[in-house]
Amino acid sequence: MPLRDPLLRELRRHRVPAWWLDAKLGIFVHWTPASVPAFAPVDIDIGSLVQSGRRDALASTPYAEWYPNSLRFPASPVAHHHREVYGDRPYEHFAGDWEAGLERWDPESWAASFAATGARYVVLVTKHMDGYCLWPTSVHNPRRPGWHCGRDVVGELSEAVRGAGMRFGVYYSGGLDATFDDRPMGSVAEMLDAVPRGDYPAYAEAQVRELIARYRPSVLWNDIAWPAEGKRLWPLLAHYYEQVPDGVVNDRWLPWSPLLSVTRSAGARRAIDAGFQRLARRDAGIVPPMPPHFDVRTPEYVTFPEVQRTPWECVRGMDQSFGYNACSRPEHFLGHDELLWMLTDIVAKGGNLLLNVGPRGVDAQIPDEQLTRLGWLGEWVGLNRKAISGTRPWVRPGTTTAEGAPVRYTARDDAVYALVRDVAGSLTLPDVGATPTTTVETLDGAPVPWRGSPAGLWVDLKAPSGSGPTVVALRDVEARPVPT
Repeated sequence: MPLRDPLLRELRRHRVPAWWLDAKLGIFVHWTPASVPAFAPVDIDIGSLVQSGRRDALASTPYAEWYPNSLRFPASPVAHHHREVYGDRPYEHFAGDWEAGLERWDPESWAASFAATGARYVVLVTKHMDGYCLWPTSVHNPRRPGWHCGRDVVGELSEAVRGAGMRFGVYYSGGLDATFDDRPMGSVAEMLDAVPRGDYPAYAEAQVRELIARYRPSVLWNDIAWPAEGKRLWPLLAHYYEQVPDGVVNDRWLPWSPLLSVTRSAGARRAIDAGFQRLARRDAGIVPPMPPHFDVRTPEYVTFPEVQRTPWECVRGMDQSFGYNACSRPEHFLGHDELLWMLTDIVAKGGNLLLNVGPRGVDAQIPDEQLTRLGWLGEWVGLNRKAISGTRPWVRPGTTTAEGAPVRYTARDDAVYALVRDVAGSLTLPDVGATPTTTVETLDGAPVPWRGSPAGLWVDLKAPSGSGPTVVALRDVEARPVPT
């Protein structure tokens, strides 16, 4: 989109607010009628799937929230499961089961669990690709009237989240809505071709405006693409910033273009899919294309290798799915050390972790496996908050100590925080040099033995193993030259 558009130029003056940059940890919530059947194959993760070049790869996605799309492929694992368990029951009937489960829902308990992790914001999926809305929308769906919850789930969770001291955001599937276009999507090109047109763009815009008016979300998180051209999208985003000046927009607002009509050609679809496969292999996963305007990047189940100049957040589930998948086993979930080091690595590179919670659809409960991981975060972040929340990347994200232990760095005010994985006694930080006024201490101010050395800063860490990354505060240090 040429920058001749004055409104687009104005949008690009918006800056990511400090609250988001300081947050470091957020909670995503995927909770749709698909969380009632709660089924997806677990034989391949999404990164490997998109790199595989499989024909109709999306029919076998590990994302349980994609159940209705996978169901449209008669030979898919989901279709086979559905026939065995539910027979010919339509997907739409799961909405009634989901709504019945709300009788056991306690939004305050959810919010308390989220806040205890140290998370600063929560983003709720208000409408996914199935088109079902989690609020009593007043925007009429001409294709499936009444396809929404009668209870204001969005409003209740927003009140609970804000009451627990966090920011509240909304996810909206602007790019896909099966009530307007329910063709099977087996590939990225077919997904782009399925972005509805006709009366859908006006419907989607009206719903997003309704979400803004009712809930004033601190995050406006779109997915896949936007069904209208840029000239219609820019006024919507400008309206959002007018209503929520310190709001944040993600990077999945690629506006519809007449060029997308090429996806109707089989040859063009093959070329698009091959190109996406190459990008996925280069990025080791899903990194959305940059639209003309956004605030933050959102790589999915993948992190960046270096510090990024653009604000970003890694979005992923605790297992291989966002929506609840009853098929997930212990080996499919993030382990204790893996989860805590992932957060450490992301923060050191200037990002946030938007970690997903997928509640059950039948009873509105967060599964124990997920509550356990929220607890791990709360225990470690609570003790090490100074080195996480409100920090910025140091001049280097970190590599390994001289002894081979992974190390990452964050910084705030006059302190550089070294976060070391797999600590075993003393070690040398090769990135760090001492000055005449250097001090090293624990986060509660206790002195840590140290000395300068030709190989870097030597410190003696006395931390129990298995508790997560060990953190020390380095004051008045300098970066050592990078070896050539």
